[in-house]
Amino acid sequence: MNSLGFDRPPAETRVVVAMSGGVDSSVTAALLAEQGYDVVGITLQLYDHGVAVQKKGACCAGQDIHDARRVSESLGIPHYVLDYESRFKEQVMEDFADSYIRGETPIPCVRCNQTVKFKDLLETARDLGADCLATGHYVRRDVGPDGRARLLRGVDTGRDQSYFLFATTQAQIDFLRFPLGGMEKSEVRAHGERFGLTVADKPDSQDICFVPQGRYVDVIERLRPGAMEAGEIVDMDGTVLGSHEGIVRYTIGQRRGIGVGGQDTPLYVVKLDPAAKRVIVGPRDALRTAAVHVRETNWLGDALPDDGLPVQVKIRSTRPAVPARVHSGEDGGLHIVLDVPEYGVSAGQAAVIYDAETATRVLGGGWIGKAVSADPRLAAA
Repeated sequence: MNSLGFDRPPAETRVVVAMSGGVDSSVTAALLAEQGYDVVGITLQLYDHGVAVQKKGACCAGQDIHDARRVSESLGIPHYVLDYESRFKEQVMEDFADSYIRGETPIPCVRCNQTVKFKDLLETARDLGADCLATGHYVRRDVGPDGRARLLRGVDTGRDQSYFLFATTQAQIDFLRFPLGGMEKSEVRAHGERFGLTVADKPDSQDICFVPQGRYVDVIERLRPGAMEAGEIVDMDGTVLGSHEGIVRYTIGQRRGIGVGGQDTPLYVVKLDPAAKRVIVGPRDALRTAAVHVRETNWLGDALPDDGLPVQVKIRSTRPAVPARVHSGEDGGLHIVLDVPEYGVSAGQAAVIYDAETATRVLGGGWIGKAVSADPRLAAA
């Protein structure tokens, strides 16, 4: 059995590596080539051929394609650039804009993994005769006692990307490999220096690749002209406190830049009502969420018991996993009841479910369709 789990020599195992031009995917390709695998590098052209994204910390830009090509040349592996721009615009960018218009806070990087990368790219890898697709994600894959491949959190807790991969299906996990999942970031950079890669000290991507300078409102205006409709800012009792120029400018939990002042206590955005074009504000306690309804679910665990299953759940990428109980919901969804209310949960975010004991194995997850407030006034609304 070789290091990727195939019963044949590495030289007879073809691996397609998704190369973004960063240090992680470059080291992934280098390690596999060093082990003697038949490595093919693929970089996806996702947005505007790199012209509109000329900023540090953005992935998928022209410089990144250049970097991936240079690394491939230094490793002596074939490298291809695939134009996925149209499908990326349709499946990721337009979904991003529509989600904000619905009063949600989307995570386009998850949607990109769910559609373009782990669906379209995976099919392309199969077409190239690959035995597997490898990426530089900080997440682990192993095979459980039942013989099924499992998705686990990365060893480097500060870099773990399992939250962003909750939508990876069982069939996709079977085909995917994550060589960096058991490493710390410092170890990966050390490998980059050992291989003499030009990207060894390249900064990590920080921003959404199609949102220059973080101005997501500009992207929405371009994709959905006329979507910015003015409306009222009201308190939880319906008293009008001010006006706004579009709910897409607000997110749940926002405190600064709301547009109302002179209040005795700090106010936060606690709810968005796109139908009424209203932004509802209130005290921080009103941000407490008791439960979430989840749609578009991907379940990787065993069948759920009738009385639910104790789990741990992350409802924001930057928050730790917390104890909860997950139940089967309507229309194939899930209903997650939190043991202790969480703050600032927004529709459009992901709820990612882990095992209750260690919060290591990804059991599944889905997109939050509704956050049930612990405040009776909002819960009933």
